[in-house]
Amino acid sequence: MINLTSDTVTKPSKEMLQAMMSAEVGDDVFRTDPTVNALEEKAAQLFGMEAALFCPSGTMTNQIAMNVHTGRLEEVICHEYSHVYQYETGGYAANSGIPMNLLQGDFGKLNVDQIAAAIRPDYDWLPKSKLVVLENTTNKGGGSYYTLDEIRPIRKLCSEQGLGLHMDGARFFNALVELGDDPKDWGAEFDSISICLSKGLGAPVGSLLLGNEKMMKQARRQRKVMGGGMRQAGFLAAAGIYALDNNVDRLKEDHEHARMISLVLEKLDFVENIRNVKTNILIFDVKNPWTANSFLEKVGEAGIAAAPFGPQTVRFVTHLDVTKKMVGKVINILENL
Repeated sequence: MINLTSDTVTKPSKEMLQAMMSAEVGDDVFRTDPTVNALEEKAAQLFGMEAALFCPSGTMTNQIAMNVHTGRLEEVICHEYSHVYQYETGGYAANSGIPMNLLQGDFGKLNVDQIAAAIRPDYDWLPKSKLVVLENTTNKGGGSYYTLDEIRPIRKLCSEQGLGLHMDGARFFNALVELGDDPKDWGAEFDSISICLSKGLGAPVGSLLLGNEKMMKQARRQRKVMGGGMRQAGFLAAAGIYALDNNVDRLKEDHEHARMISLVLEKLDFVENIRNVKTNILIFDVKNPWTANSFLEKVGEAGIAAAPFGPQTVRFVTHLDVTKKMVGKVINILENL
């Protein structure tokens, strides 16, 4: 089975497993796991930020970030497609008791004018706008990404208005390999950044939250209360170090594979509205009488697993466990439907 369901389905390579098995470990709750400490220091330095915190998941890093940035009667501004709103089980309400101010925008992205218009006036009957969350790359937006030229005016606005700026960078390295930017240039624009190690980078578990020392001290306490204080987590952190050292540049291959598949989909008369393929996410609609489920059942019989993204919408995600040979098989299956 060629699994295009998500880039979370990857399995560690032999080399990554070896790095994990040979890791030196301690107790991360007591901050004595040397491999976790090394991973956090490595990530912070990579982005030019003061500190980092290793967590089990990107959902946890995002939830912690929203919690430490906000307080009671304060809200988050984000896109209506945002992962923090769509796919984190309403954690913004359960964990922090905060509302969301949802905006629309092309391909899951927001611009500075939209955000400026959404900032609440200072009235008693309104929550206070406190944090802007941007997703980069966008999941429901089809893997689109921001550029620094788009981010800098948003940063300026947030600074002027006293708002925090957080990036849900679950797939941010996919954007980086396309942009060719220095991560430090991005670290300079955000108050906090979440990066995922268990998607395209191929680690089995883990995400990192980056920010300043004061924020990470508060974040560590919030991680503990959420049940995220891991003990000998160095075995997992070693996979993250290996991923950052070895699996970033090769993300370009995943993007090329997604584009190859999209070229075939464009020729199929029952496929429409293929989102602009920017990275490793490919979203498209199927026409009646096809539904997303009937399409996936048909390709599943031929050996392709993928995810429905709506009644007529399908998502394919390429990743390091999908080889060029597999892409050729996917293309052959689609051409013969």
